[in-house]
Order: sequence, then C-alpha cells, then structure tokens
Amino acid sequence: MKRSDGRPRPVPALPTLEPIRLVDPGGARVPDPGHTPPGHDTLLALLRAMVIGRRFDRQASALARQGRLAVYPSSHGQEACQVGGVLALSEGDWLFPTYRDCVALVTRGVDPLGVLTLLRGSWHHGYDPHRHRCAPQCTPLATNASHAVGLTYAARRRGEDTAALVLMGDGATSEGDAHEAYNFAAVWNAPVVFLIQNNQWAISVPVHRQSAAPTLAHKAVGYGMRGHHVDGNDAAAVHAVVAHALAEARAGGGPAIIEAQTYRLDPHTNSDAPQRYRDDAEVAAWRRRDPIARLEALLRAEGVVDDPAMAAVGADAERLAAAVRDGLAGDDRLDPAELFAHVYAEPTELLKQERRTLIDEIREG
Repeated sequence: MKRSDGRPRPVPALPTLEPIRLVDPGGARVPDPGHTPPGHDTLLALLRAMVIGRRFDRQASALARQGRLAVYPSSHGQEACQVGGVLALSEGDWLFPTYRDCVALVTRGVDPLGVLTLLRGSWHHGYDPHRHRCAPQCTPLATNASHAVGLTYAARRRGEDTAALVLMGDGATSEGDAHEAYNFAAVWNAPVVFLIQNNQWAISVPVHRQSAAPTLAHKAVGYGMRGHHVDGNDAAAVHAVVAHALAEARAGGGPAIIEAQTYRLDPHTNSDAPQRYRDDAEVAAWRRRDPIARLEALLRAEGVVDDPAMAAVGADAERLAAAVRDGLAGDDRLDPAELFAHVYAEPTELLKQERRTLIDEIREG
C-alpha cells in the first residue's frame, strides 16, 4: 500500500488492550520501556494546570447553577486528558476543542472569561483563534475534526511545521464527520492527532452501545493510522503519548488516534440527571482514580512538592476563580447590530438593509 504522495505506508500496529500507564492510581511510577515519562518540571506544570483547571471548572459549574451561564458542560475528572494533551502542543500547533474542553482552553492561555463567552450566550466565542491558535469551541460533534484536517493539510502545502490536536469524546466517534476526518487525514498524511476522551458516556449512552471494537483506538487501524490506548487519568502518560504522536505527525509520520480512558464525574451539562442512567458505585470507583491526587502523590513522594507548594498553587487557582466571578457579576451589554458582523467579508446589500431595519426598530422602541 502507498500513501497519496507515493511513499510506502507502514502497516499500523494494533493498540494494546491495556492502556498505557506511567503512574498508577496510588501515585507510584510504572516502568514502560516504550514511553519516556516527562521530567519533574513538566510533571509540576501538569499538576499546577490541573489544579487551576479544576477550580475554574468548579467555579463555572456554580455560576451555571446561579443562572450566570446559560449552560456549562463540566470536565470534572477529565483534567489529565485536557491538560496533558494541551501541554504537549508546541507554540505553532493548533488546538481544536469541543464544548466540554474549557479547561483545555484555559490551559492554552485563553482568558477564562473569553472561554465562557459562548456558554453565557454572549457571542459565538470570546477569543481570537489566530492569536491563541485555538479553533472556536464546537457544539456539533466531530465537526472540529474535519476543520483540523483541512488546516493542517493547507499548512503543510505552505511548508509550515504545524500539527493539530483534536479533542473529541467517545460519542463523537459515532458521527459521520469523524469517519470523514479520519479518512482524509490518513489519505493526505495530515499531521493531526485525534485525542478521544472516552469518558464512558455519550450523554446517557454507554460506550459499549456505540462500538464493538476492542478499544476506540483500534479504529485507527482501519484507516491506516497509528492508534494508542492510554490511561486518561494519568497526566504523565497522556502527555508522553500525545507529545510522541505530535512529533511523529510533524515529521511526516501521519495522523494518529489516541483513546484516553477517563470518566465524566459530573452530569453531561448542568441540566442533566445522570442518576437516571448510571450507578453511584461506578462514579465512586472513578473518584478513587482522581488524576490530580495521583500526580500529587507521585510528586510528594519524590520531593518535588510539599504543603507550601500546593498551597501556593491553590491560591493561584482561587485568584482565577475570583476573577471569573467578578467578571460575570454584571449584566452583559450587547449590541444587537453585532448580529450582522462577520457574516461575510463584505456585507451584502440585503444584510445591510436588515441591519438598518433592526436599528430603526430599536430606536423606535
């Protein structure tokens, strides 16, 4: 078999059934000759970002309950996936998030208030995608995957050394958009890594009702891609595997699918009732696999962090939460005429007329 560029296509190996793990749930290192664990500086950055990300997530969830956000899809319990994946990106890479990936955007350096703009209903999104190299959050499942393939294909044709990380859930893999993205990425040898956060539930549908594959990572083989199966609550393992896959993609090794086994501890959104479809014992079992506690235990045992260090990180997280509360305390002052901005590069005559009509109606009261 050959790729579209004429070069031989290596036969992808089957992913392992047991997920790759570098730190066990108790915080002890797990030797793995195939994967180099991150150094202490990276592990400390991962821990810090997860603590801050969780505090942001808890604050946003509270604001949704207070009615200050229209909706909020929590990623509580999935911090290792989002933080581990984002910190593996280079400065020139792109991130393609979904609606549940607010922590990933905050980790990438996007203003937390800008992250919540979409979920407040104020605007389509609240940040400059080009500045942060983060695509707008998408609500339709898997549409971001095709966008990432197109961006990296274009970048490669321009001679740019750019890769992209696509975040998607297990439910998104059942969408036709996912199939199209995987297929085009493989045929075009696009430098894209698809990180599937398998949090076990697509709203109320369990993963075994969506796929009969041994793992979701095994789907990569059918497209001619590399596939990796990783413990999604092990930030060290997620970072190592994603960093390796991105490096291979940038070097011309093609795209990859990474399945990260994790769990959504909170409801699908603040309007969901998960007790109707999942067992409390299942949730309790996953709480014991907390990604933050796991990495903190390792770094404490190795003398990298102590109580004062963790208190300092906690204080930073509280400052961010306070800034989010203060920023969302007032009412949004929205200009209805902005509805017509950015629809076309050059507004059509019909659009201009509709804008004038709206403004006249507002003035008339």
